[in-house]
Amino acid sequence: MRKSIALLSLLCISFGYEVSAQTQPEQQILALSKKKFDWMIHKKVDSLALVLDNDLRYIHSNGWVETKKELLDDLISGKLNYTAISIHAAQVQFYEQTAIVTGSGKFEVTMNSNPLTIELGYTEVYVKRHGKWLLASRHANRMP
Repeated sequence: MRKSIALLSLLCISFGYEVSAQTQPEQQILALSKKKFDWMIHKKVDSLALVLDNDLRYIHSNGWVETKKELLDDLISGKLNYTAISIHAAQVQFYEQTAIVTGSGKFEVTMNSNPLTIELGYTEVYVKRHGKWLLASRHANRMP
């Protein structure tokens, strides 16, 4: 009986360790995605630049595609202003050195002085380069 309890306890401890080990990278990526949104709202382009891959393709819901430089320039110039972002749901899947975040949320932006509030679905692709996660691609679409 004691052996059974000891074995059961060991299995529970092992299972608990595996669950926390699996969720820690997920939490790290989701936290990075949230920080990225916060940096966009507060125009912290220096911080943002550090998490954007040099080959970034940032695809907006209207089909507009920007590079890393174009996105940062538009945030600096005020052409594109994120005023508020409220994420409704987000999840992440891992494939070796790639993490794919899918989510939905309410995005409040001002583009060329025109305010917009849009419900979006989005996909972000993060790649791990030199031990650091970088946003390589983002695509958004309007939700019905």
